Amino acid sequence: MSIRSFAQTGRKIVAIGRNFSEHAKELGNAVPKAPFFFLKPTSSYVLSPGKIEIPRGCIVHHEVELGVVIGKKGRDIKAADAFDHVAGYALALDMTARNLQDEAKAKGLPWSAAKGFDTFTPIGEFIPAASIPDPQNVRLWVKVAGQVKQDGTTDAMVFQIPQLIEHISGIMTLEEGDLILTGTPKGVGPVAVGDRVVAGLEYKSEELSRIEFEAIARN
Repeated sequence: MSIRSFAQTGRKIVAIGRNFSEHAKELGNAVPKAPFFFLKPTSSYVLSPGKIEIPRGCIVHHEVELGVVIGKKGRDIKAADAFDHVAGYALALDMTARNLQDEAKAKGLPWSAAKGFDTFTPIGEFIPAASIPDPQNVRLWVKVAGQVKQDGTTDAMVFQIPQLIEHISGIMTLEEGDLILTGTPKGVGPVAVGDRVVAGLEYKSEELSRIEFEAIARN
């Protein structure tokens, strides 16, 4: 398969929770002592330019993230070897029905419904790993209705990409085309029907990816 078509051919999306301490704090969550993750269905992908569907009764938040695209299958990958398994990167949004997530957390239930709606993983084009030699030096930003809402850099991650790959692959095999969402900076907030959502990824002041979406009501 062509790794550039990971959004069509990849088998899973592994999303890291609370990997930016300021984001954890803004939602009243403790900063984790070890990585933790949840899964999102690949049916939640939507390519840019596109439309994000807002389900009725849901308060939907944006979370801009650096996605890591796996290019080589592996299990029990050591952190020192992690980048041997990385084909490249992609700009992504992890859309979240925050009220559903809060209800699930209060009841001790999984977050799958809050994270898994169709169109809840807006995604940009594949960026080869060679274009980002240091993925811990990436700027991520998002604007909603023309206003900057998130603007942060990946050097603020609690757990860096090699640690994430080691942790995940110690639990489940990572396969070619899988995507790891590495966490979001502070500033998450609501997206309403009619809003235009624009996000960008920059490396050393060069914009490598920009994605644009219109928020519409889910029928």
